[in-house]
Order: sequence, then structure tokens, then C-alpha cells
Amino acid sequence: MIPTVEWKDGIVRMLDQTKLPLETVYNECRDYETVAKGIKELWVRGAPAIGVSAAMGLALGARQITASSFDEFWPKFEEICAHMAATRPTAVNLFWAIDRIKKFVQKNKDKDLSAIKDLLVRESQEMIDDDIATNRKIGANGAVFVSDNDNIITHCNAGSIATAGYGTAEGVMRAAVEDGKKIHVYVDETRPVLQGARLTTWELMQENIPCTLITDNMAGYFLYRDMIDLAIVGADRIARNGDVANKIGTYSLAVLCKEHGIPFYVAAPLSTIDFSIESGADIPIEERDPREVTHVFGKVQIAPDGVKVANPAFDVTPARYITAIITEKGAFQPKDIHKLADGKLDPERFRL
Repeated sequence: MIPTVEWKDGIVRMLDQTKLPLETVYNECRDYETVAKGIKELWVRGAPAIGVSAAMGLALGARQITASSFDEFWPKFEEICAHMAATRPTAVNLFWAIDRIKKFVQKNKDKDLSAIKDLLVRESQEMIDDDIATNRKIGANGAVFVSDNDNIITHCNAGSIATAGYGTAEGVMRAAVEDGKKIHVYVDETRPVLQGARLTTWELMQENIPCTLITDNMAGYFLYRDMIDLAIVGADRIARNGDVANKIGTYSLAVLCKEHGIPFYVAAPLSTIDFSIESGADIPIEERDPREVTHVFGKVQIAPDGVKVANPAFDVTPARYITAIITEKGAFQPKDIHKLADGKLDPERFRL
């Protein structure tokens, strides 16, 4: 696994995923504005990776602040947090990370400002370690649903580079392989930015996990021909009722799986669950640049000039289409996910 984002010599280095799979390039961020730009322009993407990147950006931004007291420091820091929060609206891990960092700063407000700034760097590093450990637990909890010789279908990218490391949906696949199971993965290309084609296949091939790339509209063909055993995807935000927002096209795949009696699993950390939102209808959906649809990689035009374009980056899969939500605390039926917010951290664990 290569780092998604890292500190090096006082600089935040972000893997530029827009260059993959043809180039492995790290962009150096010397200020929080560049980190925010990287999140907005998809240098880094995937809810957990966005969260840890934002935390690093805030730590970097804190070091840019000139202040003689905490009371002078705090409003400037809040402006940086607001700038970071404005980058992408759907992935809740962004806001979770910002909230965690703000609470951390308040907890340490009586310390010297230079100490706070150093502690923020350490905290952002700890968030990376926490995320990797969380993903490994998700992988272990999900691997029990994968049988030897299973054919898995996935959509978008929920691998190590969509997180701080190891991955969520792909973490389940990795854990299954580590358990000695042989698997094969069908990878949806994931239009319009092609995260499946560019990123997921690249990661799986790096791990020597057999995979086959298909276009998004081929999923039904393979399901109809009984060539798929289960689906595993990630998530960008999960509502209290178990509805899941994920990359556009996830809902279509879930409906197809339901029609064909194929289990549909969502793998995500607890930080992706937004207990303040009752259902998927309340999840804000990001609308992205029309050029992502009318052009390939923003360069090759494939649609006529002036055509009207809709480009929602995510869709919502209702809880009724989801077999289980796999977290670091276990795998739960969507209808039970709210119990985690109600203080019942050990609801009945989902079993096949």
C-alpha cells in the first residue's frame, strides 16, 4: 500500500489520484488552501481519505496562524475550518474530522499556542493510524460473508487510497484473501470519472487479486447469467435509517442485485454514519462540473457543444436494498444501525 496522504518535512503530501493509473504523483501542499484544493479537485477522494486529509490541512493551517493568545487564534482557526468544510458537501467524514479537530483544539486551549500546533500534527497522524486499524476491523468483520471462489462485484473505489490505508470494501476483499480464500472481482468502470477503471483495478492488480473491468451498464448482464455471488461497496454518508449515499450508479447496482437475489453489502466506518440525518432524502448531493460528462479527463470532447448536463456525484440507496452494513463494530442490518447512536453498541449482529 502506498500512502494516500502524509506529513513530510512540514509539508502535506497528497497522492494525486487524477493521474492514476498512468502516473504516481504526489502534490506538495505547503498551506491549507492547497489541501482544500486537493480535496475539491479529487487529488484525494473517498470519505475516510477526505477526512484525514482535512485534518492534516487544519493542522497545516494552524501553523500558518500568527496570534499572541488563544482568543486571537481561535476565530482565525474557525475560518480555516469553514474553508475546509466548503470543499465537498456529501462525504460526512469531512465534517466529522473537522469537528474532531475543533474539539481537540478546545480541549487543549490552555496550552501554549506552539504546543497546540505541534499537538495538531500529532493528532492528524493518529487519525491516520486509527483509520487503518478501523479498516482492518471492517475487513475482518466482512470477510466472513465471502466464500472461497466467490465472484464479487464492486462500484467506484473503496480501497486503500480512498482511506488512510487498507480500504473498506476492498479491505473486505483483502481480508478474505488473507484468510486464504480465492476470489474474483468484477469492477464497474464508474462513469464519469472512472474511479473503478483507473483506481480499483489498479489497486487490485497491485495486490494480485484477480479482477475484470466492465462498463457500468454491463452489471445486469453478469447478474442475469449467475456470474456474481455478492456485491460490496463503500459509502460517503449513511443516514440514521440505514439509507446509504455512495458514488452515482450504486443505487442501480443495488436494485439489480435485489432483483437477482444477490447479497449487497456496504462497508464503512462508524464515522460515515450521520445520526443527525433521518433518511437518505436529507443527504446533500454534490453536483459536479459538466465537463466531467461532456469530456473524457477534461480533454477529449464526446458530446455536442451546449448540451444540457446533469452530473450528480452520488446517489442514495434505500436501506431495503442493503443486506448488511459492515463496520468496525460488526455487521448490522440497516434497520438496526440507529441503535449505535442510542448507546447500544452491541445490537444483534447480522448473520447469513
